[in-house]
Amino acid sequence: MIPEKLFEKPAGQLTDAEFEALHKQRKAKKETDRKAYKDLVNETIPNLVNRLKEISDLLRKEKRFIYDSLIDILKLKLSIYETRENNQSHTFTTEDGWSITIGYRIIDGWDDTVNTGISKINKFIETLSKDENSAKLVKAINHLLKKDAKGNLKANRVIELQALADDFNNESFTDGVDIIRKSYSPQRSAFFIDSCYTDKNGVKQSIPLSLTSVDFPHDFDLSFLITEKKLKHEKL
Repeated sequence: MIPEKLFEKPAGQLTDAEFEALHKQRKAKKETDRKAYKDLVNETIPNLVNRLKEISDLLRKEKRFIYDSLIDILKLKLSIYETRENNQSHTFTTEDGWSITIGYRIIDGWDDTVNTGISKINKFIETLSKDENSAKLVKAINHLLKKDAKGNLKANRVIELQALADDFNNESFTDGVDIIRKSYSPQRSAFFIDSCYTDKNGVKQSIPLSLTSVDFPHDFDLSFLITEKKLKHEKL
């Protein structure tokens, strides 16, 4: 064991043997600390994962319970009002403003021919003259053809693109837009539950139903994760 005072001596005053011993000591401590960290992770994470699995299982059961509980109410609603409304979702609201919405959302999707349509429009763009009006048209078309983060076109933009093609009345442009329009293949997202209630002040409050949406208790200190310096940087 190296004497504690050895750590206090300037490096230039250590003998070769002392320096070597000190180096080995520090290396051993670093390895011990890293092993302790990994041991702590191996001990802590499985317990936390199991808690999250329990929460997930509970949410799954409650989701089924809520849908089961609303089946008869939904059938009665459709029967009494003789309408299918919006088949994607249904909202049930009390006189006090408490409500639950169940259903699914539609997300944009396209088959592989969408790229053929885009390519055809791009070739049409290449034939345009280089004047100011053409430049504006190219900018507008490129904006409408811009894909989202998932690599998909926006359906509402294709509608605008169709209107633009109708106005321009060019066969190649129109055909390219038609190919894109016919490649539209919307997909159903996961079934959801939204709910809200009216608090004692008459203010509508949404109920967060995911760990991401749920707020921490007001007295929970998150400074260990997000420093003020980082916050200031993120606001820029």
